[in-house]
Amino acid sequence: MRVTYLLPVLITISLTSHSQARFDIFAGPQTTTAKYIIRDIKQPDDNKVGFQAGFGLKVPFDNHLFFSPAVFYSLKGYKVKFNQFAYPPDTLATDNNTSIHSVELAFLLQIDIGDQPSHFFIKAGPSLDFQLGGKEKFHLKNSSLVDRSMRYDFTAYGHYSANLLMQLGFETKGGFLIFGQYSLGLGNLNNADGGPDIKHRILGLSVGTYLHKKKIK
Repeated sequence: MRVTYLLPVLITISLTSHSQARFDIFAGPQTTTAKYIIRDIKQPDDNKVGFQAGFGLKVPFDNHLFFSPAVFYSLKGYKVKFNQFAYPPDTLATDNNTSIHSVELAFLLQIDIGDQPSHFFIKAGPSLDFQLGGKEKFHLKNSSLVDRSMRYDFTAYGHYSANLLMQLGFETKGGFLIFGQYSLGLGNLNNADGGPDIKHRILGLSVGTYLHKKKIK
């Protein structure tokens, strides 16, 4: 888990070398699902309501360009109905409803649009997703319900994945932030050979504030 220390190290280095770096905190709801494919056949899915909260950093590079790493908690998951055999969760499962607790480390670049103290911005970049644990509920073909913790190992779900994040937002002269975020899963959540291809799809809206209100010039 040494990778989990990478972002704090980057933040410390950035603070040391950039006196104008700014911290921000943010939180907000999100709608989450997954692109779920079994043997090249996409399975019917539905959205769930999730949540994210965390903090970030804004470090000036050049003019309107900034390095904007972030670390945040994300509650995500998906609902899916099967028309193929799926393991995980079970070869006799007909559906699955998951709730997953994760921490993401994001490495984003930010572009501020315009020269005004209050302005729009765009962020984009990759993130590393660490699944801390999850719950799943699914029905078997005999209609019985299974409610259990998700199993993480080399023959079930994986603890790690990767995503591509994209944000469009607005920040005010007083330090208030609001942004929409789309997360495109790049890594498969499944480790089992011959199992499903499961990739997060998340759309959220967050609000936040800079902890230091002084504007970067």
